[in-house]
Amino acid sequence: MAKKEVFISVDIEASGPIPGEYDLLSIGMCLVEQPDTQFYCELQPVSFKADPRALAVTGFNLEDLAKHGVDPATAMQHCAAWLEQKLSKSETPIFVGFNAGFDWSFMNYYFHKFIGHNPFGVSSLDIKSLYLGAFGGRWSETRAKNIIEILKPQSRGNHNALQDAIFQAELCRLILKQIQV
Repeated sequence: MAKKEVFISVDIEASGPIPGEYDLLSIGMCLVEQPDTQFYCELQPVSFKADPRALAVTGFNLEDLAKHGVDPATAMQHCAAWLEQKLSKSETPIFVGFNAGFDWSFMNYYFHKFIGHNPFGVSSLDIKSLYLGAFGGRWSETRAKNIIEILKPQSRGNHNALQDAIFQAELCRLILKQIQV
């Protein structure tokens, strides 16, 4: 019997464009269908390498995170434990993100580096791609501002990983509502 798929909206903030060289700074997650079921943590930096533009977007200070953030191994253990607690043995988590490739790459790297496996597996559901499949158009029209104009969500993203995960969950629900018969 196939496991029930449970969509988990995931957003991260990072200190730069690629994992391994740059740091995962925060993780926000919520269940797409129950966005009040949430996970959030801020991580201590590993490399301390940062693109100043990325830090400007996130608002994080690496020295503050070094003092107050969770060490990455513990953060990833807590993240995996949250998924295990929120899903039954008959359910499987599906990673959902807005520009999922970016967020998934950091999560995949950190899961493997710090706990040896990725509970989400090797794939993800990208909201931009889902939107394009549901509504057609051009890739350039899948920017958040364009999608907001069409779907009219109540929430908005603000580069806080948890708030962005909640926003993404709403976008995902609105798109799925349009394509389900």
